[in-house]
Amino acid sequence: MRLRGFASLAWAATQDLFNQTTAFGRLALVHVIMMAGDTLVTVSLAGSLFFSVSPTEAKTRVLLYLLLTIAPFAAVSPILGPLIDKSANGRRILVAISAGARVLLCWSMSQHLNSLWLFPEAFLVLVCSKLYVVTRGALVPQMARTDQFREHAAHVGRSGWPSQEHEQEKGFAGFNAQLTLLGTFAGLIVGSIGAGILKLLGAPSVLITASLVYAVATVASMRLQRPAKLVREQVGGLTQAERDLNALNPMGDVEVAWGLGASALMRFTVGFATFLLAFGLRREHAGLSWFALALLVSALGSLIGLGIVTRVRNAVPESTLLTVALLATGVGAAVAASHPTLVAQVVLAGWLGLCAAIVQPSFDAITQRHVAPGAQGRTFARFAVRQQLLWVLGALIPVAIALKFSVGDGLLAVLMVAGGLLYGIGRRFARR
Repeated sequence: MRLRGFASLAWAATQDLFNQTTAFGRLALVHVIMMAGDTLVTVSLAGSLFFSVSPTEAKTRVLLYLLLTIAPFAAVSPILGPLIDKSANGRRILVAISAGARVLLCWSMSQHLNSLWLFPEAFLVLVCSKLYVVTRGALVPQMARTDQFREHAAHVGRSGWPSQEHEQEKGFAGFNAQLTLLGTFAGLIVGSIGAGILKLLGAPSVLITASLVYAVATVASMRLQRPAKLVREQVGGLTQAERDLNALNPMGDVEVAWGLGASALMRFTVGFATFLLAFGLRREHAGLSWFALALLVSALGSLIGLGIVTRVRNAVPESTLLTVALLATGVGAAVAASHPTLVAQVVLAGWLGLCAAIVQPSFDAITQRHVAPGAQGRTFARFAVRQQLLWVLGALIPVAIALKFSVGDGLLAVLMVAGGLLYGIGRRFARR
């Protein structure tokens, strides 16, 4: 079943990517190029900030970088979130700006890898990256609805929007999963290329390559389809009822609020486990190949998770998927804690990748379904802040404190099982 689900997802994603006559297909192409560029930036910074220096110096640099990753959301949430909501057509411009700015920034970073200028430039790159992530979240329903309207025009009313029944049946989780799958494949392929460039030519060449990739992304962004007139009117502003509801409950629907808690907890776990593994490998003098293997297994786990989401999204509610993913993560961490070996940590990385791949598309779908189109930009920006804060908090713990694999995995096991039970039970009571 999982293989069929993954094959179905991969086939649908490939069809959308190569069908550039649809709005969602063009968004998929932009996403692939953006993820390729982000992967190259990550490879270059990993080579220059972490693996090329001593463990002590690496800890100082990583701490500074982690603190730096929080700052972009301070700009994205209060300033850019409302800007994203102001105009549906403006969203494609913001995507193009986020790519175009990184063309210049990556080239400049390639000249300043050994200078303090690297950190403010990396900060601006992160701002642009988060701007795209937030804008993409608001674009998915818009682009998906446009394509659904084309394909099912005979079954919709005169308003031009697909019926609510069809929209619920289709589900935004599938569209989110397709983008995540394409981004994962792009990261695997381009990451391998970037690692080769890093080894042969050095980190500056990787950043110059990233600059060229973002130049292509800028051109692709300008091809994003302009929304239909009705979509612009729907997205351009909130009704008075929606404003009143947002004022009374800024977190949105109960499903959204509880889903945010579950998603943020998973982000905490990903940050914690990533740096627990990275610094654990350095303490045990394991080679870079172990970390590369863990990344590969994690990516494969993500692909399987995306296949599961696609296979069951019409039969299983997103809230159930979130509960199962949290509990499964806790069980996997408990097993790894009882076998604290490098092999077990690599397997746990794959298991965590699978569970995280189930959580994020499911939560995005909940948000896209329950938040008004005119508020999705600021909502995704606000939620991204909370998720990133939890990711950084999780990452800071193993960076600041040397934890054995058994201790770190044990902590994750207790936290995730408790979090899964709290979400599953608490959400039901809140819903009632």
